Amino acid sequence: MQTRTLGNSNLKVSAIGLGCMGMSFGYGPPADRGEMIALMRAAVEQGITFFDTAEVYGPFTNEDLVGEALEPFKGQVVIATKFGFNIQDGKMAGVNSRPENIRKVAEASMKRLRVDVIDLLYQHRVDPNVPIEDVAGTVRDLIQEGKVKHFGLSEAGAQTIRRAHAVQPVTALQSEYSLWTRQHEREIIPTIDELGIGLVAYSPLGKGFLTGKMDETASFAEGDIRNILPRFTEEARKANQALIDLINTFAVVHNATPAQIALAWVLAQKPWIVPIPGTTKLHRLTENNGAAAIQLTADELQEIETASVQIEVVGTRYPEQMEKSTGL
Repeated sequence: MQTRTLGNSNLKVSAIGLGCMGMSFGYGPPADRGEMIALMRAAVEQGITFFDTAEVYGPFTNEDLVGEALEPFKGQVVIATKFGFNIQDGKMAGVNSRPENIRKVAEASMKRLRVDVIDLLYQHRVDPNVPIEDVAGTVRDLIQEGKVKHFGLSEAGAQTIRRAHAVQPVTALQSEYSLWTRQHEREIIPTIDELGIGLVAYSPLGKGFLTGKMDETASFAEGDIRNILPRFTEEARKANQALIDLINTFAVVHNATPAQIALAWVLAQKPWIVPIPGTTKLHRLTENNGAAAIQLTADELQEIETASVQIEVVGTRYPEQMEKSTGL
């Protein structure tokens, strides 16, 4: 597996990481713990060194799972986690990035992850009630105390990123980015390029849609977030199939799968972008990792660009209220 450096930092990670949320949270019942531990250890064997979790995934259970799975690889892997929510009765209950909560979460996350220092600590969502300077300052203090190595933001706007970066350099922005979620190209990506901040692309396979395995007849388990997403209605999936058809034309040329082409496209955009597809299946993990070896040519990238701008993606990412408050 090739490696990439996130922005101007010294944080080097595998070119493709592993998003661990879906193992415990968001896509129906949690997967078998033993199987997920084996999957993460298989990922390390395949060269993955970058794993993503958060206290709110579960809540708490995903960090605990990741901690057990990766304990044998201390010092060999990079684990990113996140703060920024109140958790009441086992559920998210609004944002909370007050300094005392950041400190409390960092200490608890270290215990669950079985580490002495958090490699990359993100603010999960911007808290409108806490100045971003206070958030960045608190993480700066944690870095100076040796409890955190790198500071990250998730789904933050350009001005918020600039303000945070002025207090404590931001190593990475984690935001959704894929062939069907490209709004960050307008302002966010140019901003982080200017500032030397890496992009960690979550949902680079469009929550599974860009794998080409999902048509309008697909159904989702109870508790699966996709049951309530506008982009995953039957009508939207039928309309959005046009994007899969485009990806498929390049998959045939490269003797690859649609998922591999979708990931190769993300990798081709900037050398400091690292996608973190999630999976609970070993064969999907292996398939996804194969994308790192696929080189789309400049002509192919232009063909994809020209064709994709003609395709209107049907449905928003999240329901309106959820767009503002969700930790997914």
